[in-house]
Amino acid sequence: MKKIFILTGEPSGDKIASEIISQLKTKRSDFEFLSVGGPSLEKLGIKTIYDQKEITYIAFTEIILNFFKIKRKIKETANEILKFKPDILFSVDSPDFTLRVAKLVKEKNSKIKTIHFIAPKVWAWREGRVKKMKKFLDHVLLLFKFEKEYFDKENLSNTFVGHPLLDKNFIENIQIDQFLDKKNIISIFPGSRDSEISNHMPILINFVKKMNLKDHNYNFIFHATDKNKKFISSYISKESLKNLEIINDDKIKTAVLKKSIFAVVKSGTVSLEVCKLNIPSIIIYKMNFINFYLAKFLLNIKFANMINIINDREVIPELIQSECNADEIFKSVSYFLKKPDLIAKQKEEIKTTLETLTSPSSSAEEASKIILSYIS
Repeated sequence: MKKIFILTGEPSGDKIASEIISQLKTKRSDFEFLSVGGPSLEKLGIKTIYDQKEITYIAFTEIILNFFKIKRKIKETANEILKFKPDILFSVDSPDFTLRVAKLVKEKNSKIKTIHFIAPKVWAWREGRVKKMKKFLDHVLLLFKFEKEYFDKENLSNTFVGHPLLDKNFIENIQIDQFLDKKNIISIFPGSRDSEISNHMPILINFVKKMNLKDHNYNFIFHATDKNKKFISSYISKESLKNLEIINDDKIKTAVLKKSIFAVVKSGTVSLEVCKLNIPSIIIYKMNFINFYLAKFLLNIKFANMINIINDREVIPELIQSECNADEIFKSVSYFLKKPDLIAKQKEEIKTTLETLTSPSSSAEEASKIILSYIS
């Protein structure tokens, strides 16, 4: 039996890893797996050595406040992987955790092949990391073609596999009866973390109120998760807004988004879902003072959204920090809704950009091929 240890640090990584391992299982059955994972990997019958929630720290301040706990967990995880003696350590995203573990493992046992998916954003900050990474990584799997030059320069083996959200089989066609009669839907994505919701919800509710003063013919649908629906509801329940609802079922969210005429989206991966469904949008984001200035100091990119980064200009308008307020969101959305030619132009530019980010088959299929190539 060939052994693979799957290392993830947050729910999105768990989901991505499970799709890749599912593809791998269709090709060969002689694998033994162990992981740091979540429910998606557990559904495949793969045991996790501890609850993934123990190491899910995301923002700069959260990492700093939990530094010693994370350091202990890195050492503990590396020791468990070494005991398992895998042929491959396959790590997914969460580089502040997963790559530190991979480094320790490689130092102790150089025979273990290390493959990492979702390359750290070295093009955004700390490009010098690649020199260090090549000492303990055998292969890096890339979301974007333009990343390749950064790893080629240091002779670190890499492969473009595409973005999971852009896979051809990602979208399901679902009809939801309760939304069939709704017209002029504006989908709103306030974020998934508590800090994002706290920062964005008061602003977004005021935006809805401003839109209602202008025209009552819009329906506003807030997209939530099972985890944060109650928190989002706590803001909405204080208001008497009849044209506002919350949904948290992923399939319903996709169906509603497809029916939407516009979207207001917090900066992040979810914006690619909106783009794939060809929905015009604007990007918003507001964070606390410390995180904003840390990000501004560390990052060497002009834009927050990937479509804009690739094009080096604002294809999708971004309202970040001080510009992320109800007045500016209202002005931007109102302006777009009055300009169908502007919406058509944004859609066309996004479509052209997304074509460069899509893999030949699927990201999971391409990634599984690379993993198999390291199994003798």
